[in-house]
Amino acid sequence: MILHIDMDAFFTSVEQLGNPELRGKCLIVGGLSNRGVVAAASYEARKYGIRSAMPTFQAKQKCPDIVIVPPNRRRYSEISRKIMAILNDFSPIVEQVSIDEAYVDITGCEKVHGSPEQTAVKIKTRIKEGVDLTCSIGIAPNKFLAKIASDIEKPDGLTIIAPDKTTAFIASLPIRKVPGVGKVTHGQLNQIGIKTLGDVRKYSKTMLMDRLGIFGNRLIELSRGIDASPVIPYTPAKSVSSEETLSADTTDRDILEKLILKQSEAVGRQLRKSEAKARKVILKIKHSDFKQCTRSITLSKATQSSEVIYKKAKKLLDAYTIKKRIRLIGVGASGFIPCNTPEQMSLFESHGKQNANWEKIDKAVDDISRKFGKGIIQRAKLRDS
Repeated sequence: MILHIDMDAFFTSVEQLGNPELRGKCLIVGGLSNRGVVAAASYEARKYGIRSAMPTFQAKQKCPDIVIVPPNRRRYSEISRKIMAILNDFSPIVEQVSIDEAYVDITGCEKVHGSPEQTAVKIKTRIKEGVDLTCSIGIAPNKFLAKIASDIEKPDGLTIIAPDKTTAFIASLPIRKVPGVGKVTHGQLNQIGIKTLGDVRKYSKTMLMDRLGIFGNRLIELSRGIDASPVIPYTPAKSVSSEETLSADTTDRDILEKLILKQSEAVGRQLRKSEAKARKVILKIKHSDFKQCTRSITLSKATQSSEVIYKKAKKLLDAYTIKKRIRLIGVGASGFIPCNTPEQMSLFESHGKQNANWEKIDKAVDDISRKFGKGIIQRAKLRDS
């Protein structure tokens, strides 16, 4: 049996925990300006139709009395670590899928913790006692159904889909609740008469795959209660990134270059903290019409140097033709390798030595910042940003 643990309105609940005056209020975590985006909404805010990823100005229109607080990611991460430590007390097989949710495989743990329901109740109690927050838990024979179940009785819910009840549950499950069924796919399925996941079984594999490609086969498996996805105890991060929504749309390259320099430093710090190097640098741009594009470059030698990341990101920006104003820009890195991974030496050593020197400088700055505080050392170019 698999448990899916999903914290209830995690970011806003943490903010309400630190400031009880926020409890019961229409609260969002996100950007304070009208150009910001909602990162999370309290249940009170959700009653007004406010959801994550919604522009802040729209949230204000829906609820004029809304309270907005900036994200405190360090605090969220600290509490998340405590929650995951609790989950690891119940099973060695815990897969954290985000800062506020995880799967736990409790197969074979009955003698230690009791039935799946008893285990879930114990987890909810431990989390409440440990961090004073509530969570919702779904229990099912596989990850797909467990995730669906955890969303049924929010907040502070507990839903069990027993193995002998899966067929009936699937038969009535609205197709829009199936992960992967977005607006377009939902419309396509509705056109052919598929309203519930159980309806999928009425159609042939050939027809569904012709219309939906490989996802058609995935739907067929889910309609039969089949999901062989294992609970994976640890998945290393595949990428790191830093991005920012501008206070005003711009085409000014000087402004954009300052932003990607700042973001490159943040990405480099994340890499060094993770003791990883990246082989690819990514530039993300979103225009005033919300159309988004990305550009990437693969490095000849993996790096964790903020300077190298910045130079590559700037190269991508220099090559990009700006035809419309930009509202968001970001820098990312992917293609990780551990720092101690041996790499083929270049015939021309000077460039490699230069990169190594920058990495040493970055690490020295990291050490000073940890000792004396973030921002104690800044590049002259970023002093006024």
